[in-house]
Amino acid sequence: MNPAGHGPIGPQSAGLIVGLIVALGIVLLRNSRPRKLRIERLWIRPLIFMALMAGALAAAPPSPTALNIAILAMALVAGCALGWQRGRFMRIEVDPATHDLTSRASPLGMVFILVLIVGRMGLRSVLPRGGTVGELSALTLADALILLAAGMMVTQGLEMWLRARRLLAEAQAAKGGPAASPPIVR
Repeated sequence: MNPAGHGPIGPQSAGLIVGLIVALGIVLLRNSRPRKLRIERLWIRPLIFMALMAGALAAAPPSPTALNIAILAMALVAGCALGWQRGRFMRIEVDPATHDLTSRASPLGMVFILVLIVGRMGLRSVLPRGGTVGELSALTLADALILLAAGMMVTQGLEMWLRARRLLAEAQAAKGGPAASPPIVR
């Protein structure tokens, strides 16, 4: 039983789980349909994430200890690696006739995000609130999560932009081929 006496799962935890399930269902439905991809606008979302990251870190800068810098650097590198992989999971199609680009999240990509969310929730339940873990403060861990998320979003956008540009160039080069060719997908 938990301290509130509500059995193994308290009302807050149950509400969070129900909220996550509803949100996941909405996201899965929304991402199952192809959406128009405008490569000329793919830079906007990463720019917003970088501005938010810079603002959050400037508002409460982490202390410049070697351990903090190492943790923050590892979080950024991990975020970039996860973002590149998540970007690769996105399905990008080029219509051979019109050269319109569409993107669709793959089910594997959605599972990938779900694993990250569950991992973060597990980490939150293990770490003390507002305290420290060894020499790490909760602020440093929060900054690491910000860097992880920003690195992931920026790198995902970069991977998608590079791949979409390449697919579009391939479709334009193949324009002289048969008009009824299937869309280029990767």
